[in-house]
Amino acid sequence: MKMRILISNDDGIYSPGIMPLAQAAARFGDVRVVAPNVEQSSMSHAITSSRPLRFKRVNRGEFDAYSVNGTPADCVALGMHRWGHVDLVLSGINLGLNLGNSCWHSGTLAAAKQAALLGSRGIAFSTNVSDNHEPDFSALEPHVAKVLDLLMPNRTLVLVNVNLPEKPKGIRWTRQSVRHYDGKVVPDKDPMGRSIFWFTVTPLEGAGKGTDRWAVEHNWVSITPLRLDLTDEADLARALAISSTPAVKGARRRTSVRRSRKERR
Repeated sequence: MKMRILISNDDGIYSPGIMPLAQAAARFGDVRVVAPNVEQSSMSHAITSSRPLRFKRVNRGEFDAYSVNGTPADCVALGMHRWGHVDLVLSGINLGLNLGNSCWHSGTLAAAKQAALLGSRGIAFSTNVSDNHEPDFSALEPHVAKVLDLLMPNRTLVLVNVNLPEKPKGIRWTRQSVRHYDGKVVPDKDPMGRSIFWFTVTPLEGAGKGTDRWAVEHNWVSITPLRLDLTDEADLARALAISSTPAVKGARRRTSVRRSRKERR
């Protein structure tokens, strides 16, 4: 039975980055495209709960494609439900990198996370974009293919974030770059004289060696394995060592069960 691969993004169904990813995935199995009807960048893992969603067929060349009037996470949830079974969700190729702290608000990564939450696998792809030109997806195609060749057989990698520089010279396994930022609110006025505000951020330190940001800055394709469990195990262990409050019974056992299930995939 052929692998079923769902393609989504946060840039919208007509983004120039979605078809190159679908074409790269097509040699691994059956491909279906389900993406937002309009751009949903920086939506993070928002879920639409206050209104109904529409699942509309659209023409995107050779692929079975649909648009959804919702978020990237909505698209994956609805796409997996409608197809019945999905082995893998690929998200992207996003117009703009998703490195370090941007993983927290990335709609591209949220689509991959939704797949992992629903028991499938998710891989997010992003690349650099500038005001002067769009990415050269034909030049990136062989690098996307190499990443898929590397990740497809490894079923223990349930959630992965991939970032491609403009001219890659190879692939590197990386960790997420976590930097502190100087967040500033810049007040302004709109044409009607009403107050508006811009939020800007400036990093306070450079990217550490071995991180996703460092890799892309040095023209390496960055592959970062991620996980859904955000628990800081070291801090939890220290807290338990000095606290009279016991841990929840069964927590360690549930963690072991999840790990064993992951290893069997």
